[in-house]
Amino acid sequence: MWSFSSLLDGAGVTQEGGAPSSEGRPSWTELKPRRLRSQIGIFCPVCDAQVDLPLGGVKALTIDHLAMNDVMLESLRGEGQGLVCDLCSDREVEKRCQTCKANLCRFCCQAHRRQKKTTYHTMVDLKDLKGYSRVGKPILCPAHPAEELRLFCELCDRPVCRDCVVGEHREHPYDFTSNVIHKHGDSLRQLLKGTQPHVEALEEALAQIKSMNSTLQERVEMVAADVRTFSEGYIKAIEVHREKLLKQLEDIRVQKENSLQLQKAQLEQLLADMRTGVEFTEHLLTSGSDLEILITKGVVVERLRKLNKVEYNTQPGVNDKIFFFPQEKAGQCRGYEVYGAIDTKEVNPAKCVLQGEDLHRAREKQTSSFTLLCKDASGESMGRGGDNIHVEVVPKDKKDSPVRTIVQDNKDGSYCISYTPKEPGIYTVWVCVREQHVQGSPFTVTVRKKHRPHSGVFHCCSFCSSGGQKTARCACGGTMPGGYLGCGHGHKGHPGRPHWSCCGKFTEKCECTCGTGGQSTPRSLLRTVAL
Repeated sequence: MWSFSSLLDGAGVTQEGGAPSSEGRPSWTELKPRRLRSQIGIFCPVCDAQVDLPLGGVKALTIDHLAMNDVMLESLRGEGQGLVCDLCSDREVEKRCQTCKANLCRFCCQAHRRQKKTTYHTMVDLKDLKGYSRVGKPILCPAHPAEELRLFCELCDRPVCRDCVVGEHREHPYDFTSNVIHKHGDSLRQLLKGTQPHVEALEEALAQIKSMNSTLQERVEMVAADVRTFSEGYIKAIEVHREKLLKQLEDIRVQKENSLQLQKAQLEQLLADMRTGVEFTEHLLTSGSDLEILITKGVVVERLRKLNKVEYNTQPGVNDKIFFFPQEKAGQCRGYEVYGAIDTKEVNPAKCVLQGEDLHRAREKQTSSFTLLCKDASGESMGRGGDNIHVEVVPKDKKDSPVRTIVQDNKDGSYCISYTPKEPGIYTVWVCVREQHVQGSPFTVTVRKKHRPHSGVFHCCSFCSSGGQKTARCACGGTMPGGYLGCGHGHKGHPGRPHWSCCGKFTEKCECTCGTGGQSTPRSLLRTVAL
């Protein structure tokens, strides 16, 4: 590596104690690399990386000499159109000096050959540059435009010229670029070696993304086709179901209209007969003589009696009750589940039925329930839900404190009604459909105290349930020989079937009637048996 002193002798610069040289310039004892402060950040239009803009502006940014070489080469391959001579800056370029790396016009080319120092320089026509890959100009120092950058300052880590090392970069270690390129090139290659796997990984990732995108598009198209097929089929099924409903509605209309027309014809005929009889009788009474009236009286009386005995309905034989239930399932159509049903049934509160084991009994703080079956005027089940059901459970002595009720629509014409009374007593239950009481409503419910649990065991005998203990007792009052205080199979006092040890009852699911709710004393057992 070159030392700084090798160039100082020719430059007239001293190094003693910072004293000025013979030319009045100060010596440099300690220099640090000059760095430009960044003020504005800009984005590279190629890689989108953020770059700090130095104080010198865009011109102070690092120049891409490879790009300039490519631009220059393309311009020269185009026969120099748009390029001017590097010497005179006036005429168009015709040749290029490969030694000076300068583009010359015809006049400057001739002058270039006449000069002694450049007589033997290699001149090349522009048309012969098509096979060249590099035709760049010498890279000149931005601080000293007349000097070419041939040196590299190690401290500042940048190329410098000969004037730079005797000025700003004085006493900095430096060397020719050809000598340091191996070291710096190797470091770049090492970094490149670590970066290339990322490039391969990113390319692979992009390939996978591209493949996934293609797969995604194909999948979207397949699903879209399925959606269209399903939608078209569903729409067709709905259209078929719609036509079916409309036809059903039309049939109902025709049926009801025919019934009305038949009733109308019958009533019109009956009215005509009535009018004929009335008019004939009135005419007879007003215009006929006594004898004429007496002669025709028998026929008239018989006719009028027959007319008076004719039964007829003054109300229309059919009603306009036609309902559409869009949420009701209507089965399948073309393989699709469809909804919406037309029904002419109308719930008749007088035909509705209440049923259930807890219809007239309940326990405090325990949920009781019963069922309401809605029926039409003919007594047939409605077969659907959606009716307006209103239920109230009110204490007889606290009518302003109704019990909260829950009505569950089973969607089949039945409704489960449940409530939880808080206190024992007599309650009145109101069940209304369409603001009318159903059959059996209102009715009363007796709410008893909370069910008393058994404190004993439900067993066949004391001997078996206690494992043969002599002190085990039973409310049935039975005993066994040998000092056993409890009952046993086939012995005195045994009831002959399973029973509760605490109260002696034979039903497993029943309320305990033991006086203390716990294990009874022998005295109480005797009383129970006596009773």
